[in-house]
Amino acid sequence: MAKYLMLKHYRGAPDAVNCVPMDQWTPQEITAHVQYMNDFAARLEKTGEFVDAQALAPEGTWVRYDGEGRPPVTDGPFAETKDLIAGWMVIDVDSHERAVELAGELSAAPGAGGKPIHEWLELRPFLTEMPTISE
Repeated sequence: MAKYLMLKHYRGAPDAVNCVPMDQWTPQEITAHVQYMNDFAARLEKTGEFVDAQALAPEGTWVRYDGEGRPPVTDGPFAETKDLIAGWMVIDVDSHERAVELAGELSAAPGAGGKPIHEWLELRPFLTEMPTISE
């Protein structure tokens, strides 16, 4: 089994086909979207492929170290142009092909007008071992 992270973006990914920002959806459209996500996760729980999922608020703070004895710096330069993660789901599947299949299905979650979003999801495998530095 291999673990994969499926990242959903508020911005930073290529535009989805049904690219209407969620703050412009009706309450019914939001409910349908969340229900789709919950049903998808519940189905993967039954197959043993679901690990975890979380939604993230659009607001956040960029933080970086600023040197010994100095307070951290927040909201560094150009933070507003960076991609913004909406949430994520971790799956544990038998193959990369299965991970791609599930990401494609999750991309079909309904959005505005009840139509599939066709959003781009970032699919990233977990490292299974620490990378080595060759000399």
